[in-house]
Amino acid sequence: MTHGYTTGTGVSPEPAGPYGTPHAGGAGAVPETPYPLPQQRAAEPAPEPAPAPGKPGRDRYLDLLRSIALVRVVVYHLFGWAWLTVLFPSMGVMFALAGSLMARSLKRPALSVIRSRVRRLLPPLWAFSAVVLAMMFVNGWNPSEDPDHGDTWGLIGLFNYIVPIGAPPYPWHVGSKSGLLEDTWAVQAAGVLWYLRAYLWFVLASPLLLWLFRKAPWPTLLAPLGLTAIVGTGVVTIPGETGNAVTDFAVYGSCWVLGFAHHEGLLKQVPRYVSVSCASLVMAFGLWWASNHLGPDGWDLNDIPLAQATWSFGFVVILLQYSPSWQELPGRLAKWDKMVTLSNNRAVTIYLWHNLLIMATVPIIDLAYRLPFMQSERAVAALDGAYTIWMFALVWPLIGLMVLAVGWVEDLAAKRRPRLWPNGSKSKRPQPSAGAHRG
Repeated sequence: MTHGYTTGTGVSPEPAGPYGTPHAGGAGAVPETPYPLPQQRAAEPAPEPAPAPGKPGRDRYLDLLRSIALVRVVVYHLFGWAWLTVLFPSMGVMFALAGSLMARSLKRPALSVIRSRVRRLLPPLWAFSAVVLAMMFVNGWNPSEDPDHGDTWGLIGLFNYIVPIGAPPYPWHVGSKSGLLEDTWAVQAAGVLWYLRAYLWFVLASPLLLWLFRKAPWPTLLAPLGLTAIVGTGVVTIPGETGNAVTDFAVYGSCWVLGFAHHEGLLKQVPRYVSVSCASLVMAFGLWWASNHLGPDGWDLNDIPLAQATWSFGFVVILLQYSPSWQELPGRLAKWDKMVTLSNNRAVTIYLWHNLLIMATVPIIDLAYRLPFMQSERAVAALDGAYTIWMFALVWPLIGLMVLAVGWVEDLAAKRRPRLWPNGSKSKRPQPSAGAHRG
């Protein structure tokens, strides 16, 4: 199972996929019945009466976090830098944002909310699955004869490419090493689907989790960390993909419930110095645990479940505690507004396709070796030394092309008018002059 992957939204209040659309109330929302916690003192004078509430808008701070998480995922899968999992735990952030949106939407009947989330998730998955499965079959893969799956179970497992309730089957080696893509491309392409499985589980469990959270907020918030200490450290071992799924649910469960706490206003009832101090202690424990349980890739927290859970938990607490709830990106961040909007509207597409597109950069860059001016040893050495940099530069245009090619499926899934490049720009139609007539 491949970990470390992330997490699309549209301009409507409802999320367009597993990432969701940030809620308007955000960090400042306070429940009707406050939790029994001390209130944080205000250093300023008594506030003036609030203006009449207007139409809910997007929280651009949460949009920015989602965009950063997506970029971090692409960079991580391209360069493989383990320290990125410590610098910014993308998956914990993504699950927390999705949990906050789920809590907001559950003001409506739970069944309709679940149906809406699933509807927004599946069509982009189907587009991706159709291409990936076709590539696997063309390269000679037969799931009924795969030694890792075999017989009827291999065929039944294909259902997970339609509804990701479990782990989809894929060959560890397909095609040839001398082909356009390396023979392990299927592992990299289909491995990202673990996130969709975890997201679907959280969506189905959210009505119960939110009910438990409102009855007993702190036990519900901390219980997944305790479960991770049991199933993520070897105290209790659950074999196979079932164990992976349970571990994923435990590792990111507290982040999902933190989204509930953010939406319900629980975090704002805790004095900031208390929450930040406690979060720092939890993060310090995560680093200590990681230092004594390093995996094959060193400090890659994706290989150390308890460290991933505790570090992500503390990191997300601090991010949400300081949540400024921007209606617009401030200062120099404003120049990134369109890219942030685009990445949020096409987050599912970017997440699903990015690994396959990273691999697609290799045969494109290899064409450069055939150019006449690349026949010297110095030129070849220069290209070899900067190969991953060229991959990084090339993958973004490829992602842009994929957004144009299949991103509109996210709009159909959300029952919106299909858009090719939804970056927030409004087309300005020229107004007819006074003397002009309509043709």
